[in-house]
Amino acid sequence: MARVSPAELERYIHEHIPLSRAMAVSVRSVEHDAVILLAPLAPNINHRDTVFGGSASALAILAAWSLLHVRLRAEGITGRLVIQRNSMEYERPIVGEFTARSSLELPGQWQKFTHTLARKGRGRVNVSAVLEQGDQVVGRFTGEFVAWRETRG
Repeated sequence: MARVSPAELERYIHEHIPLSRAMAVSVRSVEHDAVILLAPLAPNINHRDTVFGGSASALAILAAWSLLHVRLRAEGITGRLVIQRNSMEYERPIVGEFTARSSLELPGQWQKFTHTLARKGRGRVNVSAVLEQGDQVVGRFTGEFVAWRETRG
């Protein structure tokens, strides 16, 4: 299993997802069951001096996508990975730097997801993320992601 370091993941997302660089996203931790990303207020601020909702949602999506990306990479699985649908709940205004911690919605589904991907060339999996500012939960995200193997023609 090839483990991805926080620095490697941060370089990857900044190179391949330019919005992450504009948002000044940093990777706080990469574990098998969770990825934690952090974003400061300044590049994500709105007219009310709080975090713009789109930035909060983008950090949650990026954390969820990153978890799947590093897990697939660790298992040597290559292909495409995209979000298909999501839901975001904003529980409190965010007035400073904030984090998104992603995790599989149902950890037991990972094996089914990778098995389906291997057998059918396409798989779906749900990921959750919790947004926090300090020790307060400020938002919750759920998303369904689709992965498919690329075929060479």
